[in-house]
Amino acid sequence: MTPDAPVVLLHAFPLNASMWAPQITALAGHQLLTPDFPGFGGRPVGPPDLDEFARVVLEEMDLARIPRAVVVGLSMGGYVALRIHALAPDRVAGMVLADTRAGTDDKEGRAKRIEQAARARKEGTGWLQDAMVPALLGETTRRDRAQVVKRVRELLGEADPEGVARALEAMGNRPDSVPRLAEIQVPVLALVGEEDTLTPEEEAKRISDGVWNGRLTVIPRAGHLSNLEAPGPFNDALLEFLG
Repeated sequence: MTPDAPVVLLHAFPLNASMWAPQITALAGHQLLTPDFPGFGGRPVGPPDLDEFARVVLEEMDLARIPRAVVVGLSMGGYVALRIHALAPDRVAGMVLADTRAGTDDKEGRAKRIEQAARARKEGTGWLQDAMVPALLGETTRRDRAQVVKRVRELLGEADPEGVARALEAMGNRPDSVPRLAEIQVPVLALVGEEDTLTPEEEAKRISDGVWNGRLTVIPRAGHLSNLEAPGPFNDALLEFLG
């Protein structure tokens, strides 16, 4: 991994690639790729399969003539980053796995995703804003960062119902990446917001401890969307890792 290595930024559910706006300027010295997953950001929906999401990213890398990159994935983007490494480890120079987990959903979690997918198809996605903001954003952000709350609500409002439903199904069916962590032979940074209740610090530590060359960074006063809630500390950690 070199200090000017290309960087691929993979977005969270149910947002789109525009969530990475605070990172674009910070990474100005790198070739950047910020793909939308199928069903998000105006991209047509695809099969409910995270391996298909990973193949879309690999195709975008081919089109951008990026043979190998540092892959940065947040939340669902982290799940896809792990699938990219499983499918094409030679394309990955390093990984930043932010506010995500390597394990699968438990029975209750899968059932909730199925329920939400059905609701998205039936009602659309208007309910996402009230349902997800308390989970996606930390207490500090919800109390003190009105502009971040507003932006996240806007992003949630852009979500396509069928894209949301298929992504929920894909995440619910994703394979367990924990047994494969030891196979990851590139540097890995596990980032997590201090106030992340969806994928808390112990999940990030499980990743950093499980890989060959891992480190853990906790972002103070941030929740699940740590790149938006605390872009300064997030970018500092990212740049230090890339350097």
